Amino acid sequence: MSEQDYSLPPGTHTVAFGMGDLNGIMRGKRIPASHWETTCKSGNALSIALLALDMTSDVWDTPYVNFDNGYPDMHMFPLTRPVATPWEPGVAFCMARAEGMDHKPVPIDPRGALVAQVERAARMGFEVKTGTELEFYLLDPETLRPKDTGIQVYSLARAARLEHVLGPIRQQINEMGIAIEQSNPEYGPGQVEVNIRYDEALKSADQVIMFRSLVRQLAQSEGYMATFMAKPFIDQSGSGFHTHYSLWKDGKNAFSNDGKLNDTGLSFLAGLQKHMAEIALAGSSTPNAYRRRQPYTFCPTNNSWGYDNRTVGLRVIEGDDSAVRIEKRDASADCNPYYLLACDIAAGLDGIEQGLRPTEPCMGNAYEFEGADPLPLTLPDAIAAAKDSELMTRVMGEDRKLILIQQAEREVEFFAQQVTQVEIDRYMRNF
Repeated sequence: MSEQDYSLPPGTHTVAFGMGDLNGIMRGKRIPASHWETTCKSGNALSIALLALDMTSDVWDTPYVNFDNGYPDMHMFPLTRPVATPWEPGVAFCMARAEGMDHKPVPIDPRGALVAQVERAARMGFEVKTGTELEFYLLDPETLRPKDTGIQVYSLARAARLEHVLGPIRQQINEMGIAIEQSNPEYGPGQVEVNIRYDEALKSADQVIMFRSLVRQLAQSEGYMATFMAKPFIDQSGSGFHTHYSLWKDGKNAFSNDGKLNDTGLSFLAGLQKHMAEIALAGSSTPNAYRRRQPYTFCPTNNSWGYDNRTVGLRVIEGDDSAVRIEKRDASADCNPYYLLACDIAAGLDGIEQGLRPTEPCMGNAYEFEGADPLPLTLPDAIAAAKDSELMTRVMGEDRKLILIQQAEREVEFFAQQVTQVEIDRYMRNF
């Protein structure tokens, strides 16, 4: 075994062992406990295609892995200590890391992009901490519709009706090592939000990968289908991925002066604001994700910022020194957290290095605010911005960026080739 303890919980017969793919979906294998020690020493082989396939598992020729090179292998090694899965006795759950056959990092592994930005921050003397808020829907697995009705956001009565599934999500996932702070009903039938306690950025992103996988598994055991799809229903609230950023130095929040956002925080904010539009693809990578971006939906449509204002793209939260932070509100719940956090952190660190300052804050309704630049409202616009983004190239590298863009272009083309039910209902009988 390696120096780190990857021993199995007592009574384990199977290890569910996986890592995040191109879209942040956890994929991997189930390993017999009898083979676990060998896996820890030598790794478990699987195709690098895992890092270059879409959400439906379709593949295409990419620069690093393709039909010409035969879709070669990489290895998974344990990243976290396996923990018991409460709803599946005898099964332990373990997050993996990727390693090439040359024992080096895999160049197209999304996690590597975030590793590089965390290391960059460390060289600047900072530890990046992030808090994540994920919205998702709990649906009937047969009808794919909510089992409950009405909105009743924050309603404790509605929370009690959902407690048979949200209670285990909070308690059991918390017991598995992902610190859950709270849950609440959100702004649509069947929609909920769960907040994960802030932590070091790389750990936060890893936990998002694990959390989404565990929620889907646990919900299934309770008779639900959980979906982090950005906009499941056009007439209901979309599901966002809000990220809270702060930098820490010598055990103190480097963004705070007496509970107020200081110059370091303002420069980080300015970097986010400057690059927010060009890195939109990192946080919203499907056509459906851009259906969220509508005025008066609490999803931002521009790069405005303000103090405790939920209509802006960048919300500054002040208070106790440890609580001062910047919340970025534009990403979709189904995005890859490694790419989202890597691009955001890079933008913020650029702001600090360049001594940037943000525009004037929005003091009212950001949807009517003229002092901000628009965000991409369609996937083609986001693709165009990403292609021109020096920051995304620098953060992701040419191959990672190209693969993400290729996938997005394939999604645009796929949707362009469909005749929707709406078109049939509207036109077939009338022309």
